[in-house]
Amino acid sequence: MQDSGLVDHSPNNPGPSSQIATASNLVLIDNYDSFTWNVYQYLILEGATVTVFRNDETTLEKLIDLKPTQLVFSPGPGHPDTDAGISCEVIRHFAGQIPIFGVCMGEQCIFSVFGGKVEVTGEILHGKTSPLRHDAKGIYQGLAQDIPVTRYHSLAGTHLSLPDSLEVTSWISGGPDGGRGIIMGVRHKRYVVEGVQFHPESILTQDGRLMLKNFLHLQGGTWDANTPHRKSTQEKKPVHGNTSHEQGGFASKTNGHQNSKQESILHKIFEHRRHAVEAQKLVPSQRLSDLQASYNLSIAPPQVPFIDRLRRSAYSLSLMAEIKRASPSKGIISLDTCAPRQARDYALAGASVISVLTEPEWFKGSIDDLRAVRQSLEGIPNRPAVLRKEFIFDEYQILEARLAGADTVLLIVKMLDEETLQRLYRYSQSLGMEPLVEVNTLDEMDIANDLGAQVIGVNNRNLTNFDVDLDTTSRLMHKVTKETIVCALSGISGPEDVAAYRKNGVGAVLVGEALMRAKDTTAFVHDLLGGDMANGISPLRNDLLVKICGTRSPEAAKVAIEAGADMIGMILVEGRTRCVSNNTALAISQVCKTTKKVRERKAMISGSDLKSSADFFEHTSDSLRQQDQALLVGVFRNQSLDYVLSQQRALSLDLVQLHGSEPIEWASLIPVPVIRRFGFEEPGIARRGFHALPLLDSSLGGTGRQLDLAQVQQTLNDNDGLQVILAGGLTPDSVSNVLDQLCDFRHRITAVDVSSGVEKDGVQDVDKIRAFVSAVKESSADHS
Repeated sequence: MQDSGLVDHSPNNPGPSSQIATASNLVLIDNYDSFTWNVYQYLILEGATVTVFRNDETTLEKLIDLKPTQLVFSPGPGHPDTDAGISCEVIRHFAGQIPIFGVCMGEQCIFSVFGGKVEVTGEILHGKTSPLRHDAKGIYQGLAQDIPVTRYHSLAGTHLSLPDSLEVTSWISGGPDGGRGIIMGVRHKRYVVEGVQFHPESILTQDGRLMLKNFLHLQGGTWDANTPHRKSTQEKKPVHGNTSHEQGGFASKTNGHQNSKQESILHKIFEHRRHAVEAQKLVPSQRLSDLQASYNLSIAPPQVPFIDRLRRSAYSLSLMAEIKRASPSKGIISLDTCAPRQARDYALAGASVISVLTEPEWFKGSIDDLRAVRQSLEGIPNRPAVLRKEFIFDEYQILEARLAGADTVLLIVKMLDEETLQRLYRYSQSLGMEPLVEVNTLDEMDIANDLGAQVIGVNNRNLTNFDVDLDTTSRLMHKVTKETIVCALSGISGPEDVAAYRKNGVGAVLVGEALMRAKDTTAFVHDLLGGDMANGISPLRNDLLVKICGTRSPEAAKVAIEAGADMIGMILVEGRTRCVSNNTALAISQVCKTTKKVRERKAMISGSDLKSSADFFEHTSDSLRQQDQALLVGVFRNQSLDYVLSQQRALSLDLVQLHGSEPIEWASLIPVPVIRRFGFEEPGIARRGFHALPLLDSSLGGTGRQLDLAQVQQTLNDNDGLQVILAGGLTPDSVSNVLDQLCDFRHRITAVDVSSGVEKDGVQDVDKIRAFVSAVKESSADHS
């Protein structure tokens, strides 16, 4: 035993080891880092004889003449390609001749020498510890899993550029990196060359000396001479009776059997997604820090509670409707599907949840699909919850989903080790998303129950062999509590498939392929889940509303209301002929608040009153029809928002009409429903969640010019679900005929608006007002 006089001040404080004869001439290359001393100390304490050279104070020729027994490359600042001096050249020469070990920059030099790329990781770590997972071979022999290791780095080798000659030997198992996150160690597949990104020489790294000891006992230049060090010293521990092959988050439960070829497909998808996510996390604007900064600004779309939405269904079973263009088992299903269009169809058919597959290679989806789906549901009353269905193994994916508008995410028990599963589950909850936890076996159900999962999806498709057994869900029902919502996933194509689930207490069914192929989504859903909705929706109302605009006296307002008008419009734009003063406007407002409507409101059940979703414009139209008194509308044109808001308050306006080029977003800042005028070529007419209804009229309004009805029909044809207020040249004599000419689009007209058509010599005529209201109401009754 050599007496070096060195003392190990680490918490474990082991004494010096006997001198190792095969480590009698180890060369340590110093990359100008203070940690080089720690590395030197540990090597000496483990029995090596060490000579140190700065990376720019020796030559390859001198080192060759020295005939080292081993080479160790220290940590250092900068990039291995530009700041490591002679290190890369020395590694390139001695690889395959003697054992080589690199620490931090030393490991990066190994990565670079064999063809990999060292880039920024998206994290800057200085003296932080992380739990390490490893393959239990080489320097990791005899080490426990999840030992803390110390990290000082912002660079690392990337998964996508990992050379074929190298294999990943260790990785981080927790924290923001997720399962197999940033590479922490590599090993040459043939040569005795190993490197670690962390610092084994730090006192905060557990068993750092043991790692160096293992290295010092390696001999020769190839692994053939070091067979014991190529074998794992760890036995895999069974998980709930199953054999578990864990790889940094991926847990492949095989029930004691060898992994099948099909199961390797699942593993292949996981590995592909892992590499893709790691690459994405390096892109400026898409780094974890970037996503977190965006989330901290509270710009993630508003959520609906996943559990509550599942329990609030128009059917006896809730429907989880899936957008899926392809799958590994079925191949291409529908590449041309427009995800937001499909989502809106699902919502109006009664879906409680819309599942969006975001995996791009095998399922042909993307996070952009999810973002567009969420946007398409904006403004829909009682909208479905949005599920990100993906191979999730990293907090990054969950945060990305939340920012895109997801209300929940899928966590697959089969794919995740229990530690990772629990961590991701809690993280999702911290973002307000209760996850859907997927299981396929009794053992996996036990794991989900132990986790405390409130929504469990039972996959009827075995992910090992892709066989579908629809009885899988029913067989596992006895394992869950009454409070747990169980969802049957996969293989459901018709009403006969869901009959047993309804009897067994299943709460929801997920349907993908069958819905994607259905010609009539609503009819398919009704047939699938029992024909009629639990509360039934009444036929579409066709009661036309009447708006008398340009009202200039309380007397005219009273006549209009008593005749049956639903809205009274006042022009509040100075300089316009029909503009009224504040005093007149206040008098008209008083009449609207005190004059009782002649026609009584009919009781009606709309989709938004029930447990189903309704289109935004259907909802707003129904809301206007439900009013007990005539509504007062103030008309503005290119005036300031402050002025509009002050007039709304002063005059107690029930609606605001914007007739100029005001931003669409103003509707969300005005405390009453907004009517906004649109021209035929103007964008945004069908944008949900802002204006309550669009008004089709000429640019100025009140001109008496009739709109081109062919253009009206084309606008409605191009925008499914759009309902409008129709204006432009209508009179008591023409209104009924105009409506008839709209043919099948007539029911998409919520109200008609008249101004000049009820005037005589520029003054409102009470007889024309009565005649116009009567003509509209009679025409409406004839078509109801």
